[in-house]
Amino acid sequence: MGDTGRRSTAVSPRQEPMEMPRLALYALAVCLLAVAAALVSFAQGSWLGVVWVLLAGLSSNMCWYYLKRGRAAQVQKR
Repeated sequence: MGDTGRRSTAVSPRQEPMEMPRLALYALAVCLLAVAAALVSFAQGSWLGVVWVLLAGLSSNMCWYYLKRGRAAQVQKR
């Protein structure tokens, strides 16, 4: 299921850490793995690395989207 945006612990208003939404973390992990796979693929002389580069671009856009959505939800909650 998706991230509900609820906090598990109470935090005082002065120390409000920016929590990264879970989906943004997953997208970031996929992006980093896709970049690593592209590098390995190109180092071996395979053109399959192009697919990995495209996947890295898609997942990085997803990461930015979920980060911005999480920040907007935090601002709206205040």
